[in-house]
Amino acid sequence: MTRDNVKILDCTIRDGGLVNNWEFSTEFVADLYRGLCEAGVEYMEIGYKNSPKLLKSDGAGPWRFLDEAFIRDVIPKKGYTKLSALVDIGRVDENDILPREQSSLDLIRVACYIKDVDKALELVEKFHSLGYETSLNIMALSHVLEHELVEALAEVEKSSVDMAYVVDSYGSLNHKDIEYLVGVFKKHLPSKTIGVHTHNNLQLAFSNTITAAEHGAVFLDSSLFGMGRAAGNCHTELLVSYMKNPRYELRPLLGVIEKHMLAIREKWEWGYIIPYMIAGALDEHPRVAMAVRNTDEKDKYTEFYDQLTSVETAAPSKKRE
Repeated sequence: MTRDNVKILDCTIRDGGLVNNWEFSTEFVADLYRGLCEAGVEYMEIGYKNSPKLLKSDGAGPWRFLDEAFIRDVIPKKGYTKLSALVDIGRVDENDILPREQSSLDLIRVACYIKDVDKALELVEKFHSLGYETSLNIMALSHVLEHELVEALAEVEKSSVDMAYVVDSYGSLNHKDIEYLVGVFKKHLPSKTIGVHTHNNLQLAFSNTITAAEHGAVFLDSSLFGMGRAAGNCHTELLVSYMKNPRYELRPLLGVIEKHMLAIREKWEWGYIIPYMIAGALDEHPRVAMAVRNTDEKDKYTEFYDQLTSVETAAPSKKRE
């Protein structure tokens, strides 16, 4: 597959931080950035730009609350790869965001649920006015009714946002779902660039990402070694090796995995694990599976399945109409 317009956004530090509470060493982050530059990956999401005064830190590492001076210490000289950060509605003080010319960041992505698209777009307009590239990531699309999505996209199309993302938050979508959603986004967002963010609960993150690219998505999210919340994300090294484009080079990424991520994988858990698969198959938020994996009952798969499917606990999922 060759798509010259495709751009890979590696979100290892941001999404992977949901696995280890953002306890990444500065050496690892600096090496990852250099590796991504050498590999030709276009963007690296270096963390969240949320505000500690609005969100408890719970001992989180610095990548949870990015500080500009800290970023410059870790990456004193930027290379080929641009830097992005993600913010959540209600967790960022927009006054903490510097103008782009004073920042190491190039792209700010705003994440929200469908009910908060209006609030998210207000943030987008602020960040856009400061000179940043911007994206809107509408989460949990598997639980959004189509008429809700179409109404929201009408507002997105009128906004200044550069990119809009199809997000498979629960890792429950398949290639037909992705093809359909990318089509809806393209139809209702003719002036916007489309992106995709997938999770690997059903081992479909890579194929779903490729499907999205084949049908017009340009920004493809991934993470090195698949490190991301619960079952993880589409693998950056897979995307780089699959895209037959001379600007991509696999070898530097293998070096980062060898040097850092094998040890990280021994300490922290992510990837294909049965409770994450069950949550994805049932279109449930991965937090329920992550919670059980932190207990002594973590390998009682049938019990977990029965809990999620019993009449007393199971709630009907909202499906597109």
